[in-house]
Amino acid sequence: MARRAPRWLQWRVAAATLLCGALAGCVTPDRIAGTGAHGEFSRVGRFALTVNQDDGRQNALQGGFSWLDDGRRYVLDLTTPLGSTQARVEGRPGMATLDKADGTHLQASDPDALAQDALGSRVPVSGLRDWLRGRLAPQPPAQDVQRDDQQRVAAFQQGGWSARLSRYDDLGPQLLVLERREADRNIVLRLVVTPDS
Repeated sequence: MARRAPRWLQWRVAAATLLCGALAGCVTPDRIAGTGAHGEFSRVGRFALTVNQDDGRQNALQGGFSWLDDGRRYVLDLTTPLGSTQARVEGRPGMATLDKADGTHLQASDPDALAQDALGSRVPVSGLRDWLRGRLAPQPPAQDVQRDDQQRVAAFQQGGWSARLSRYDDLGPQLLVLERREADRNIVLRLVVTPDS
């Protein structure tokens, strides 16, 4: 007859199971509230950012993201794995702002630089406006464009990023893998869109 595990071990396993469930359930943030205007575009999901330095060091960050674009402005929220907002990048023509959880407020013309301040690495916020919809950004010109069997954009290089888009639904790709090579490091950003978002 098998012996039962000690009560303390049962409690520890139960607590670990609950914690894992909580972490898995909180990764995807809430959708950013929009106005419901025609053409409004929204996506939510998870991100993983990995920076491999040439000297062997690696930095990794993951959490959730929520995106809203109403045609005039776009908003990107980045959250921790537990669901608390880490940073918000908001862009309008010629201007972008960053609000961090610690109360820091920054403004610049380049949203990618603001995202770098929040995450410690460049993130192609300006390109995401089109890439999340499965289309190429108007500038700079894209190169090495590949399409899938249904003529949807599958891979390209644009603005210093190599992109692979897949798992399309009616709104766009549900998986985006973006890679950038810099002088002393390689950056990989993976976005996984939550189904039905």
